[in-house]
Amino acid sequence: MFLFWNQFEEEEQHPNFWYVKGKEALHTSLSMKPNLHRAKNLILFLGDGMGISTVTAARIMKGQMEGKTGEESVLAMDTFPHLALSKTYNVDQQMPDSAATATAYHCGVKANYGTLGLSAAARRKDCSSVKGNEVKSILHQAKMAGNGREDQIPGQQYMFPNETVDPEYSTFTGSRQDKTNLVDVWLRSKNCGLFLLLRSGLFEPKDTRYELERDPSMDPSLTEMVEKAIKILRKNSKGFYLFVEDKIDHGHHAGQAKYALTEAVEFDRAIARAAELTSELDTLSVVTADHSHVFSFGGYSYRGVSYSKAEDGKSFTNALYGNGPGYQIANGTRPDMNATSSSSDEYLQQAAVPLDSETHGSEDVAIFAKGPMAHLFHGVQEQSYIPHAMAYAACIEPYTDCQLENYGVCTKFSLAVLLLSLLSSLTTLM
Repeated sequence: MFLFWNQFEEEEQHPNFWYVKGKEALHTSLSMKPNLHRAKNLILFLGDGMGISTVTAARIMKGQMEGKTGEESVLAMDTFPHLALSKTYNVDQQMPDSAATATAYHCGVKANYGTLGLSAAARRKDCSSVKGNEVKSILHQAKMAGNGREDQIPGQQYMFPNETVDPEYSTFTGSRQDKTNLVDVWLRSKNCGLFLLLRSGLFEPKDTRYELERDPSMDPSLTEMVEKAIKILRKNSKGFYLFVEDKIDHGHHAGQAKYALTEAVEFDRAIARAAELTSELDTLSVVTADHSHVFSFGGYSYRGVSYSKAEDGKSFTNALYGNGPGYQIANGTRPDMNATSSSSDEYLQQAAVPLDSETHGSEDVAIFAKGPMAHLFHGVQEQSYIPHAMAYAACIEPYTDCQLENYGVCTKFSLAVLLLSLLSSLTTLM
């Protein structure tokens, strides 16, 4: 890493380097104009457990994977012009879970911890309170408007009856007790093109493999799945709604930052690929997280270096967890580490409090947005605001009266005005 440090130190120690960067950023800011058109397509990228510390660390990892120190790197989501903070708490709990947060960012309603698709009036341990408290998602609203499909695709274990043996893993069977083969149901009711999209959720019995463990000859990457999904969905002339989620969360729960951060880097690659396949003129893209984790990184290290020395004379990785399986203090002392041991894929970052699984965090997470009406994402917002802003941008329920013009309509109008102006000028000259 230090081979690259001299290069960056040489140019960055001159004030002109920062003046140029500052002027370029200022010019970009002054050139920004809100896109007031109606969004034809909506894409929501959900980095599961992607707190702000994870975003920053993923940016550095991306750069280091490219042979740089990392801090100067730029993520695809970094280039989104509009930014907000999302308050992730649940109605009844400070630290949120993935079910209640999903209810917030999909349905526009905050919910109780551990409940999905239900308002907070539905109590967690009282099944009788469920009926009448269901809430609808923006996926449902998009489907009703003809802009998308409502298919949420689980792992293949949940698609087959419990007596059906997994075709790839003979020790696994399906888990459905209703004897229903959902793949057959989908094939009977959908076209084959959608089954290609459905297959993206059927590569493993439960969750897809970590990017670090994925076999490219057998399983597609998240980027490849996003590419396939967009190529299928964009055939719909009315537009589409696409929801993309990754598994950063799993790496953090395991206390293994390398797994979490490589997932985040792959997640960002998928965001970049989606940008290549869509137009910012008619596609609203939003990147956010359901919650954070108690993951932090710091210390007195140089750029590009991942560990520091503590007062006990031992080294520690800059990436640490507030709690989790990485708790390693025995007899009042903790183990030493070095760059070799900490670079292992299986390395457990040290944690302050012992738990078998690291927990979610309670702080705000970021919302990145670009495209039509992306400027609606600003300031500090409740997490439940996200689907409201997206629904308004697309003029779907409950905002069908948004009165936003399609980009194509406005373009044709502007072209007609231009032609009329040219004809008028020619007439005057003649």
